[in-house]
This record gives sequence, structure tokens and C-alpha cells, in this order.
Amino acid sequence: MLNEKLKNHNIILASGSPRRQEFFKNLGLDFEIRLKPVKEEYPQRLTHFEISNYLAQLKALPFKDELSPTDILITSDTIVWHDNMALGKPRDEDEAFSMLKSLSNKTHEVITSVSFTTTTFEKTLYNITKVTFKALSDQEILYYINTYKPFDKAGAYGIQEWIGQIGVTKIEGSYFNVMGLPVHLVYKTLNTIAETT
Repeated sequence: MLNEKLKNHNIILASGSPRRQEFFKNLGLDFEIRLKPVKEEYPQRLTHFEISNYLAQLKALPFKDELSPTDILITSDTIVWHDNMALGKPRDEDEAFSMLKSLSNKTHEVITSVSFTTTTFEKTLYNITKVTFKALSDQEILYYINTYKPFDKAGAYGIQEWIGQIGVTKIEGSYFNVMGLPVHLVYKTLNTIAETT
């Protein structure tokens, strides 16, 4: 349905995340994957969604000079916001452990920002989901880290994996946003672009 509306556009997903790629396939979209390395650093003055917005826009920069008029470039970034701090991807097992320990028996926010870039405009949107974990034992945290190795995930966990199944007691907002993409907002925005271009 959406693919037909966008038949005159070329959608470029600049993400190596298999979860995000799967979401785009599930939307029935024809798209290509283009990857360029970006150092994911942001000014310390930024907080909350400003961080993920900045990083999503930063990921679009290396592509700007090579976009054609029919291209729609999509970049995104997900952070976990907890205790007034952004939790990114853990560097090692110790950092993953301390992240999950800090999320145990508490509620945190998962923020995903998505940037849509063409030769004529850029639009960035974000979505926030609140996730509550039960009290996680050290054994549960270690089992999860050793079995699933969540080093490519913000906050050191994937909600769709074992830790989410046994540990998440409440979720407010989009489940798919926690997995890395607010699919409903991407669908809505692409529909709007299709109708106005």
C-alpha cells in the first residue's frame, strides 16, 4: 500500500540494525541499505531527546552531498534515559552489568529519534516509551549478558529477548520504539511525504 504511494521515491535506510531492517521489510517497502561510519558523539549540554535527535541528524550528514531528488534517507538513534543520564551501548560486560543493575526495579525511558532527509527538506521526530523492570537478580543479569551479549543495544538490553520477557512488568507507549523504531510514526511520516511530493 505505502510502497505504491512511494514508487517514485528511492528509500535509503542508513542503519545496520537487523531489527530496523526487519521493520522496513514488514512495512512492505522497497528500500536499500547504505552505511557510512559515524562517530556517535554529542555535545554534553544536550539532554533527553535532544541527544537522540542530534545523533539521528549526525548520521545523515555523510550522505547529504550524494542524495538525488528522488531519495528519502532515513537515519535513527535510540537511547535509554535513566536518572538524568543517557545510556548508550555498553562497551563490555562490566558496563552492561552496571546498566542493567541500575534499571532493576525502576522505570526508565527509551527514546528513539528518526530523521528523514531529502534534497529539499529534513524532518526529525522522536518517540518516548516508559519501561519498568522488576527487581533483577545478579544471576539473571549475568545469565542474560553471557547468553545474549547485548553490546549492540542501548541500555544493554533488547525487550524482545529473554530479559524483556522475564523482567519487564510495565510498558507505556510503543513496544516497537523500544526495539529501535517507532514504526507507526515512520509509516505516518512516509505517507505524508508521499502525499506532498
